[in-house]
Amino acid sequence: MKRPPGRPALPQRSEEVAPRARVELEFERANLLGALFGQFDQNLITLENRLGVYIAARGSRVAVEGEPAAIARARDVLLALYGRLERGQQVEPADVEAAIAATDSPSLEGLLPGSTGETPAIRTRRKTIFARNAAQARYVEALASTDIIFALGPAGTGKTYLAVAQAVSQLVSGSVDRLILSRPAVEAGERLGFLPGDMREKVDPYLRPLYDALYDMLPSEQVERRIASGEIEIAPLAFMRGRTLSHAFIILDEAQNTTPLQMKMFLTRFGEGSRMVICGDPNQVDLPDPSGSGLADAVRRLEAVKGIGTVRFGAKDVVRHPLVGRIVEAYEGPGA
Repeated sequence: MKRPPGRPALPQRSEEVAPRARVELEFERANLLGALFGQFDQNLITLENRLGVYIAARGSRVAVEGEPAAIARARDVLLALYGRLERGQQVEPADVEAAIAATDSPSLEGLLPGSTGETPAIRTRRKTIFARNAAQARYVEALASTDIIFALGPAGTGKTYLAVAQAVSQLVSGSVDRLILSRPAVEAGERLGFLPGDMREKVDPYLRPLYDALYDMLPSEQVERRIASGEIEIAPLAFMRGRTLSHAFIILDEAQNTTPLQMKMFLTRFGEGSRMVICGDPNQVDLPDPSGSGLADAVRRLEAVKGIGTVRFGAKDVVRHPLVGRIVEAYEGPGA
């Protein structure tokens, strides 16, 4: 395989630095190799940089050289990604990072080749979303089976995105009648009325991430039509007071910025035939008193209650650019 511009051929190795092992893989479906290697071989470059191996491809054969442990990880990643492609799934840079992370932890082995069962997925009108790591797999399974779920962890782990996907899936299938998305507008506080525009224009900046996820799951005209009909409601947390939400899929985002009283108010809106997901990062509280977060208080009180599930994500579960995960680790590590 010719190396494209930006990926120069590695210099000849001397005997002193020669790799201690080599393995060759052969893939049957050559038409999948372009997606497996990535544009300009970017997926192979990522594997080389992250695992310290050297990868050479010729035709349908791929040779991996390096330390035996690193070679084994690279082999498992390539087979995992190839398996995704065989099942009709896409391979994106985040999937490569997730597969690399999976080879570094026994708890993630279920997402690698040879594991039993299929990768958990959520199907919406516009796309099918597959779990990218073990934490997401647990979360997707919980979303399909648990009445109330607390999803805890840093930004970029897919907490809200997957919850919106499951909500849209259930709304389209008819298993719920409404989709209600909410988050506290903490920064606006009591000054919300002084912002220009009508109420929707005042609160939209705080709810924009929820809109973005919706438009990724449904055609834009359907989103607007369902919002106009009331099937989809996007509102600040204060609008939930005094209501009973039955036969609805309810999502509270940025829940770490609720007070205990607000959280109690929200949780007690739960009605018959409903599903509720509470997403937040306990380490990113914007309240004047961070110790007064309603999210931490609710998890402490309710985690052991039957019918309530908790899924925790960490820095290694971030599915944005790999630098985001390293930034989260730096802020949460020793000396933070």
